[in-house]
Amino acid sequence: MKDLLRTQDLSRDDIEMLLATATEFASNPLRSRDALAHKSVAIYMTKPSTRTRLASETAVAHLGGTPIFLRGDDLQLGRGETIADTARIISGYCDAMIVRTFAQSDVDELGAHASIPVINALTDVDHPTQLLADWLTIRENFGSDITGRKFVYLGDGNNMSHAWLIMGAIMGAHVVAATPEGSWSPDSKVIAQAQSIAAKTGGTVEVVHDPEVASRGASVLYTDVWMSMGDPEAERAAKMAALSPYAINGHLMGLAAKDSIFMHCLPAHRGEEVAADVIDGPRSVIWRQAFHRRTTIQAILYHASRGELKGN
Repeated sequence: MKDLLRTQDLSRDDIEMLLATATEFASNPLRSRDALAHKSVAIYMTKPSTRTRLASETAVAHLGGTPIFLRGDDLQLGRGETIADTARIISGYCDAMIVRTFAQSDVDELGAHASIPVINALTDVDHPTQLLADWLTIRENFGSDITGRKFVYLGDGNNMSHAWLIMGAIMGAHVVAATPEGSWSPDSKVIAQAQSIAAKTGGTVEVVHDPEVASRGASVLYTDVWMSMGDPEAERAAKMAALSPYAINGHLMGLAAKDSIFMHCLPAHRGEEVAADVIDGPRSVIWRQAFHRRTTIQAILYHASRGELKGN
């Protein structure tokens, strides 16, 4: 598998390999300091970023490579050059490409025409690199035996909810998305796909609309911002009203398992999707999650550059 374009591209074996390597990079970041020696990685982002940019540039540097950061207006794409031509040009200069943008179709097209690995670092429908960091954090807290555990995402049925369901299904986990009905539910095609994967792995995929039912006995309560980049401001009031019951507060954390943790992909808006005393409290693991953005991207680059991702 040349590229990591979607969470569903990863096999369970790929994930286990990436998590094992990322664990090594967590304790010894320079373990493979020559893996990308004399090589460069293009980091193309049309969406603002804190964690993804820092994680990507640091990961490349720790592997001995040179990161080349490109904003949307740095390339000729804005003047009509095609994505296919851009992919071919970047392939001639760089050895991999990390992309954070809006349309999934743009990432798919880059992957189709580039001769180098293309890694999806976020689109409007998926976020595979984040989920690898999430699952490494989950494994650090609960180990590899997740029998009887429930992992719950609450809030907007966005790209994070999609990736959460798909990754959980691949891992054979019991994963839940608790969202409002209607416009802010996960895409029905993604739900069906996750359920199809879970049927093969022994996992369980649920989409529910009662945050208390979802939270009861959960090992993880996870959320994301309610207004994502690109969401129309005209929808803000209605969206906030619909999502307010899904805000993670002390009450919902009290319904979760005694050893439960709180997770958030950040940035966070305290007082909206999460209460300050939860995100800043003792059960929050958000900083470890953010740390693992680097370790897991480093692992992806390491194995993708060696052609070791097999896919499904």
